[in-house]
Amino acid sequence: MESEFINLTAENLAREHLCCIIRSRTAHPGVEAKRRWLADRLGEGHVFRKLNARATAFIEYAPLETAWVPIVGENYLYIYCLWVTGACKGKGYGKELMEYCLADAREKGRSGVCMLGAAKQKNWLSDQSFAKKYGFAAVDTTENGYELLALSFDAAVPQFAKTAKRQEIDRQELTIYYDFQCPYIEKSIETVRKACEADGIPVTFIQVDTLEKAKSLPCVFNNWAVFYKGKFETVNLLADEAYLKRILKK
Repeated sequence: MESEFINLTAENLAREHLCCIIRSRTAHPGVEAKRRWLADRLGEGHVFRKLNARATAFIEYAPLETAWVPIVGENYLYIYCLWVTGACKGKGYGKELMEYCLADAREKGRSGVCMLGAAKQKNWLSDQSFAKKYGFAAVDTTENGYELLALSFDAAVPQFAKTAKRQEIDRQELTIYYDFQCPYIEKSIETVRKACEADGIPVTFIQVDTLEKAKSLPCVFNNWAVFYKGKFETVNLLADEAYLKRILKK
């Protein structure tokens, strides 16, 4: 099964699809934005491994030291996303991808692997029940139910940055922190922007465009975070107006 997968590299990045949004002929702004983001990350040890087919089956991870998340620790890998869907499900691809990541961590002498989870499974987060089958367990938590899941190979464990547990900002208007690591970000920004303009709702978008900004965010973050009335709401992308309106009613 090993030959069925490929890793994105500087050489093949421009021609390979990125799994989440598969395009063949026309450019997609979200996909191209992610390509540019990845181009800068691959040299930092970022890994994007996918099924060598037109399908959604991939894992994306990076050294924790250079992962754009407010999580700190030494010598860990951080899994941004492990996603297998559609016709690919039930074929062992998720197992193959997870085991590749764990073997990579061990081969490089890492202390372990970690990922963002929650006390109750949330949308836009990898399947934590699947991860727990490999021994991942919560090593840190936030007051609103997010968890840092880790599989430790030694005594070391990572933790949320102190700022990530603040979950408050001074801004009262709808405020969204984002980067371009997910191809759906551009679509979500456009959805929120149009809805807010139509209803006269003020909104502020803050691009997380450096590692330093990502490590000091005032909430958990995987590529998107929403605040309203100064309170952290979710890392879920606001893909439809109904979800946005539920937040604005609070």
